[in-house]
Amino acid sequence: MKNYVLYFIILVFAGSLASCRATYVVRERPAEVIYTRPVAPSREHIWISGDWYWAGGRYQWREGHWERRREGYRWADGHWQEARGGWKWVPGHWQR
Repeated sequence: MKNYVLYFIILVFAGSLASCRATYVVRERPAEVIYTRPVAPSREHIWISGDWYWAGGRYQWREGHWERRREGYRWADGHWQEARGGWKWVPGHWQR
């Protein structure tokens, strides 16, 4: 029984660390990126829009891609959100 409690505590702790994400604020958000979306591989795929990620002390662009649909989920695109002192990127994610 003690082992189960220990495993549960470890699992909860690991989950809380996984949900921690640094937030980076910039005074001006980067310019809009315009690119051509490739043709879908099938009707079972949806477009995952390009994304901004923090690296090297600045936001960098990652191209979008096609991904298989997830039953019971929808894709919420990433977006810029006003924050104290500037803008921060809210990454895209799957929602139930």
